[in-house]
Amino acid sequence: MAKIDKSQYTKQQWHVIREKRKLEKAARILQEFDVQKNKTEDQSTAFVLGNGTSRQSINVENLKSYGKIYGCNALYRTFSPDYLVAVDVKMILEINKAGYQHRHTVWTNPNKSFSKMKNLNFFQPSKGWSSGPTALWLASQHGYKNIFVLGFDYKGLDNGKKLNNIYADTANYKKSTDGATFFGNWLRQTKSVIADNPNINYFRVIAPDNYCPEELNKFRNYKTITVEEFQKQFKT
Repeated sequence: MAKIDKSQYTKQQWHVIREKRKLEKAARILQEFDVQKNKTEDQSTAFVLGNGTSRQSINVENLKSYGKIYGCNALYRTFSPDYLVAVDVKMILEINKAGYQHRHTVWTNPNKSFSKMKNLNFFQPSKGWSSGPTALWLASQHGYKNIFVLGFDYKGLDNGKKLNNIYADTANYKKSTDGATFFGNWLRQTKSVIADNPNINYFRVIAPDNYCPEELNKFRNYKTITVEEFQKQFKT
């Protein structure tokens, strides 16, 4: 990619150009990534699903043939990932009431409220993190070469003011009109996972207007790709 003289542009113009070039670079890397090689017994690819609205247009069912899927919280209501992570007490109570953990793999932190529930898997020691970054950490422990991260939007909707979650207005979630949840902890925890696993390639799948934190962009093993590029590559 040819070097650009940024002195010829305003600060705002340069920011737009830089982000565009980052996406173009990530797209080229993704094109070189041979999806067919991952349709094997020893899958080298995993998908971690957060519940940000940026992943709404992606058919996650189609990802099953490409790798293992890790999901969070209310995802189980509409889709069964290979691993479901939920650390909120109310969500675990809901999951237990549905009996989901008796048919599927569920991971959570130890808690007196559900210490006697059967067929839950407990992190030892407790991570003490939010569900999304914990799912990303769990996937990273399983030795994949490439991990695609979906629905990790961080900032809220309406210029960061409103709740950004697919399950807003449903049980155990805030209303869609409520203020956005503080994302600082999620970002810090995500950063920790990427920093601790330099041999894993992380691809964050984003909508064109998603927030792209500089704290993540500095990692060599981290790239962002658009939802459109992801859908083309994985036929979702």
